[in-house]
Amino acid sequence: MRITSLRRAVGSAVLPALIALAVTASSAAAWAESALEKLVVVTAGGPRAFEVEVMRTEQERAKGLMFRRYMPEDRGMLFDFKETQPVMMWMKDTFIPLDMVFIRKDGTIARIAENTEPHSTRTISSGEPVYAVLEINAGVSAKLGMKPGDAVQHPLFGRK
Repeated sequence: MRITSLRRAVGSAVLPALIALAVTASSAAAWAESALEKLVVVTAGGPRAFEVEVMRTEQERAKGLMFRRYMPEDRGMLFDFKETQPVMMWMKDTFIPLDMVFIRKDGTIARIAENTEPHSTRTISSGEPVYAVLEINAGVSAKLGMKPGDAVQHPLFGRK
């Protein structure tokens, strides 16, 4: 088979797969956009709004932000643990350096682990039992002046 014929044969097989992949990625992005929820952190400097994906199941929490290479600065991921408990997180297969904001059931910030290391299997502790964890881009918590004790507003923290 000549090189040009081989290119045509490979191209004809690869092109539909690439189109399907692009449609799937675009559908996933559209779903993620529609699944975003508003979250506000009330800091000394005023309220700071984020759009977050909420991870409610064990499977969603296990995957989290793994394999993603970008997240806009005003976005985040909120992990709902459904009960107050000590939480241990890690950065295995996570490409984006993150700030992890550990949140109590009443919506107050317990602790912030800043600038966590991508791909690290080192565990990052909540330091006390918490109800949820907010992951945002590294440096955003300091830039916005977020501190332990600040209030996080989201329907998750309105539950009894």
